[in-house]
Amino acid sequence: MTTVAFINARLVDPKGGTDQVGDLLIRDGAIVDSGVNIAVTGLPDGTDIVECGGHVLAPGIVDFNVTIGEPGARHKESFRSGGMAAAAGGVTTMVTQADTDPPIDDPAVLEFVTRRAQEVCPVRVLSKATVTKGGLGKEMTEYRFLRDAGAVAFSDGERAIADPVVFRRCLEYARSVDALVCHFPQEPHFSALGSATEGLFATLRGLPGVPAAAEAIMLTRDIRIAALTGARYHANCISTAESLAVLSRARENGLDVTCSIAVPHFALNELDIADFRTFSKVSPPLRHEDDRSAMEEGIASGLIDVIVSAHRPQDEESKRLPYAQAASGGVGLETLLPVSLDLHHRAGLSLATLFERLSLTPARLVGLNAGHLGRGALADLVLFDPDAPRRIDRKALISKSKNSPFHERLVQGTVLGTWVGGKRVFGAEGD
Repeated sequence: MTTVAFINARLVDPKGGTDQVGDLLIRDGAIVDSGVNIAVTGLPDGTDIVECGGHVLAPGIVDFNVTIGEPGARHKESFRSGGMAAAAGGVTTMVTQADTDPPIDDPAVLEFVTRRAQEVCPVRVLSKATVTKGGLGKEMTEYRFLRDAGAVAFSDGERAIADPVVFRRCLEYARSVDALVCHFPQEPHFSALGSATEGLFATLRGLPGVPAAAEAIMLTRDIRIAALTGARYHANCISTAESLAVLSRARENGLDVTCSIAVPHFALNELDIADFRTFSKVSPPLRHEDDRSAMEEGIASGLIDVIVSAHRPQDEESKRLPYAQAASGGVGLETLLPVSLDLHHRAGLSLATLFERLSLTPARLVGLNAGHLGRGALADLVLFDPDAPRRIDRKALISKSKNSPFHERLVQGTVLGTWVGGKRVFGAEGD
């Protein structure tokens, strides 16, 4: 068994809410001890030492919303390139979306994806499967078979299920097998109308608008159906203050609902597309500053459970188009941590709380014993300097696609090392 001691580290543990200088001991891929002066009491012979230099050692990030191009769009992102990008960003587990080509709606496709990821990806990969066949919102997939094949949740990606009768049946079936359904709460008939948030800003630029209320309308419907069926429900990538009010009422009523936010929706607002910057075109579209500010408050209060990258690679041909015709999405595995650290540096969010949203809660959603530094947890770790300044350069990103909405943004935070199951996959010995 291999024993590794991380010494002189600033240990951030979201489970205990602690942030203290100490040491951490791992053996055979799991954490065995952590605390102050562990190394002083004596270490087993042959222990490998990692000197952390006072930098932060935290649980590896569990990114709950990642799109990989395999199968169907390997030129945009492969498991190999996506895994390397994840490791460089401190992401130790990618929970991948199911809206691939073909979609993951059959155990055979899921088994192919799982096998391919295990062969070439340096980080853990857990897969979602589609809620409906083909992700078309009409007919349920076989949740029980897909769960047995390894699906950790069910999602049709950025397609909302418009038919409430179909959605109810999906949740009823999901409830019977204790499956988590992740839904994109955007009323599709409204969302199909435009490419920017409806309002004066979009009008002045001649962009077709989508009402922000399209999100709360669908979210309200979803939560009512979740209450009716008793299913586990997760709202993907919320972005408006009105949605937070809907979620707050649901929580007060004791409903089992969770939600996530994509980094662009607390770090950017609609002004970031002022020059028709298509790399900032995401789905849902960037919102008003009041909504962006409300998202920060929702993260701090715990109303928003999970922060995700919503990594969605697009080739330049699909981005270098007039704004309304350009594809939505941006790469985010490598920028997830440094941009999220702005919540710590500027908004005063503690690192323990930040990693609860980045690591602990998403790990719990997929049943993974990770996201914390307690004994027995998987030794999935990230070592980083939270204060190191740098400018994001999309051309320097490892991802095959370079469509980052954060190109040239000044950030603080640099990953120094990433470990998965105790094995270093990025840093001095692994990059």
